[in-house]
Amino acid sequence: MAELITMPKMSDTMTEGVIVKWNTKKGDTVKSGDILAEVETDKATMDMEVYSKGTVLALLVNEGAAVAIDAPIAVIGKEGEEYQDLLSQAGSSSARATEEKAEAPQVETQPEASTITPVASSTSNDSRVKASPLAKKIAEEKGISLDSIQGTGENGRIVKRDLENVSQSSTTTSVSAQSIVLGEESFTEVPVSQMRKTIAARLSESKFNAPHFYLNIEINMDKAVAARSQMNDVSDVKISVNDIVIKAVAASLRKNPKINSSWLGTKIRYNNHIHIGVAMAVDEGLLVPVVRFADQKPLSAISAEVKAYGVKAKDKKLTPEDWTGNTFTISNLGMFGIEDFTAIVNPPDACILAVGTVKDSVGVVNGEIKPVKTMKVTLSCDHRVVDGATGAQFLHTLKQFLEEPVKLLV
Repeated sequence: MAELITMPKMSDTMTEGVIVKWNTKKGDTVKSGDILAEVETDKATMDMEVYSKGTVLALLVNEGAAVAIDAPIAVIGKEGEEYQDLLSQAGSSSARATEEKAEAPQVETQPEASTITPVASSTSNDSRVKASPLAKKIAEEKGISLDSIQGTGENGRIVKRDLENVSQSSTTTSVSAQSIVLGEESFTEVPVSQMRKTIAARLSESKFNAPHFYLNIEINMDKAVAARSQMNDVSDVKISVNDIVIKAVAASLRKNPKINSSWLGTKIRYNNHIHIGVAMAVDEGLLVPVVRFADQKPLSAISAEVKAYGVKAKDKKLTPEDWTGNTFTISNLGMFGIEDFTAIVNPPDACILAVGTVKDSVGVVNGEIKPVKTMKVTLSCDHRVVDGATGAQFLHTLKQFLEEPVKLLV
């Protein structure tokens, strides 16, 4: 009997997924464990396995389309088996594509919106431009018209390599220096990615539901910077200032356990384990992979783990296990020269630490004015869980660890 394949929930916050690429086509034979499609969730692009055995009778959604959780995306059954009744039964739970119709040229037109329609096979006489999602993105960024490109992919499909040697200047009209330049208003609109949708929803909920307050402190980083230099002389893995901050935060949470907590509505959870979420910027937004049991790991292990997460985040290879379970979050913008800022609490955490750059400054050391290296940090707190004195004590402990980093070793 034919089976309707639906969009699975691939992360705890996922509400819809985008079909980035079908790895099979109508008429193919599949078995349990085969990769049916690549799906973009709110966190990463992940492989979607099929758990049925049979022939792909229909693909119901085009590449690039957004589909709600549990909405139909494909039909698998015996070769030649009828499945129209199955589609009719699905009716109102038809897959929702958020791309414009021009972005989905392969979908057959049907008279009733409630009918689920299989993806029509591409034919050689299709007059519309066919291009991969990546090629479309590159063309949009460079301002290149796809109508002028000859595709070298399957069935004339435009792919990445077709755009690599095309410059933006080749698609625009040049004017001489003597010409009168007339300005033209223009803009570009792009669909909101699944990641950006989730960031907007979660942080809006956090900002407006959790009463935030902020505490900041300036820390002398002379000894931390010197210790880092000495460690890098002997360590196989290069230690960063952020690695030292992660370790110091973990040690401070062990001494201030009320910070390592969550608001659960009718109760407060105080976590005995320390899992540090490390905010990482990617092209489409922000990911927060988790360094688990950070207080128990040496600096070299923390450094290696954060670097590995950075590579996986950039390549969209993070898994749900990588980004769940944080009990406290660190957001560091020091590498961009930002001196200080405030961050929004990252649920379910009660606090987040915003870390600024280490900069050369002037301070009083043992009664003398000397050049020093300083760093400003700001602790954002959910006032439902953490009080001002509790947050201040945490920052005091953190300052002690970073100004005397040898304490992290005992």
